[in-house]
Amino acid sequence: MNISPAAGSLSVLPERARAQRRTVATLSAAQLLSGVGNGAGLAIGSLMAVELTGSNAFAGAATTAISVAGALAALPLAALAVKRGRRAALSFGYLLAAFGAIGMMLAPVFESFAVLLLGAALLGVGAAANLQARFAATDLAADATRGRDLGLVVWAITIGAVAGPNLIGPGSALGEQFGLPPMSGPFLFSLAGMLLAILVLNIGLRPDPITLARAWDAADGVAPHPVATGRRRGSLATGLSAVRASKGATLGISTIVVAHLVMVGVMSMTPVHLKDLAATPGHSMHGGSTDILIIVGFVISLHIAGMYALSPFIGSLADKIGQPRMMLAGMLVLVAAVLVAGVGAESRSAVTVGLVLLGVGWSMSTVAGSAFLAERVERRRRVLVQGVSDTLMGAAGALGAAGSGVLLAWLGFAGLGYLCLVFILIVAFFCARELK
Repeated sequence: MNISPAAGSLSVLPERARAQRRTVATLSAAQLLSGVGNGAGLAIGSLMAVELTGSNAFAGAATTAISVAGALAALPLAALAVKRGRRAALSFGYLLAAFGAIGMMLAPVFESFAVLLLGAALLGVGAAANLQARFAATDLAADATRGRDLGLVVWAITIGAVAGPNLIGPGSALGEQFGLPPMSGPFLFSLAGMLLAILVLNIGLRPDPITLARAWDAADGVAPHPVATGRRRGSLATGLSAVRASKGATLGISTIVVAHLVMVGVMSMTPVHLKDLAATPGHSMHGGSTDILIIVGFVISLHIAGMYALSPFIGSLADKIGQPRMMLAGMLVLVAAVLVAGVGAESRSAVTVGLVLLGVGWSMSTVAGSAFLAERVERRRRVLVQGVSDTLMGAAGALGAAGSGVLLAWLGFAGLGYLCLVFILIVAFFCARELK
C-alpha cells in the first residue's frame, strides 16, 4: 500500500513509515491485553459447558458460540472500520467482549448454560476484533514488509493468550475472595484485559490508519472503498463478488479457513480428551479436578504459544520466500500435528506436541494466507474482502467446534484428527499448484 513516487508523494513516505510503526505498536499492545480474555475462554469454556450440562456432547458449545459470533461480527466490524475507522471498530468489539467476560463469570454462579453461551458469544466478537487487528497492520504497510508487520501484531497476542490459560489457578483463587466459583475467577483478568485494550486503542490509534490510508490513496488516485456508501454496505454477497474479482483471493481465504477449521476442531476437544484420560483408572494422568484444570491450562497455553510466538519470523520468511510456499509449509505442519496427536492419543506428551504443531501450522497458514490475500486484492476492496475472510474463518471455527464433539464421540480423538487430513491435503494440493 505504498504511495507511488510517480504520484509526487515521496515526501509522505517517512510520515507513512512513522504512522505504520505507531499503528503496529498500538495494535500489538491491544492484542497482548485482549489475548488474556480469549485464552481463558478457550481453555475452560468447554469444561464449563460439560459441567453445566453434564454431557460431553455439549463440550464444543462455548467454542461454537465464540466462533459463530465471530463469524457474524466480522463483516459488520469491517463495515464499521470503513465508516468510522479501525479504532472505533476494534474498541466496539473489545467492549462487547468485556461484557462477555462478565457473562462467563456469572454462568457458574447462576448455573446457567444460556448465560455461558451468551458470554461466549460476546467473547467471540472480541475474537473477531483480534482477527481484524492483524489486517489493520496492513493498512499502511509497505509491500516488502507486509508479512512482517502482520506477523508482529499476531505475535503480540502471545503473552496475553498464553497467560490466559495459566491464570486459571490464580484467577480461581482471586475469584474465591469475591465468592465466585473456581471457573469464574479467571474471567476477572479477562475483563481487565479487554478494558485496558480499549484504552490503549483510543490513545494510540490517533489518527486512524484507515483515515491516513484513505487520504494518501486519494492523493494517489485510488477510488474510495466500494462499501463506504450504499445500501449494501458490508453485505456478504458484495464481499464474495469482490473475492471472485481478485485473482488468488480464493486460495488465500481457503488456506486461512481450513487451517482454522482444523485448529479449532482439534483444539476444542483436547481439554475434554485430557479430562477423559485423567478419569481413566490406572492412567498416568488420573488425578483430581484441580490437577486436570492445571494440566489443561498448561497444554492449551503451549498450543497458543505455537499459534503466535513465531509469527514475526513466519511473516518475515513469507516476505522472502513468498506466501504460497509458506502456506504450503503450514499445511504440511498441520499434517504432522494431527498425525502426532492421533497416533499418540493416549499420551499426554504426544497430545501436547501435536497441539504445539497444530498452533505453529495454524500460524504459518494464517499469517502467510492473510498477507497473500492483502497483496492480491486491490486496495479499495481490501477491507471488505478481509471481512469476508474473517466471516468464513469464523464459520469454519463454528463448524469445527460444533462438529468436533459429535466426531469425538463417534470416531475418538485420533479419528477426529485423521478426518481433518482430508481438508488439509486438498488445500496443500492447490498451494503446490500455485508454485508452478
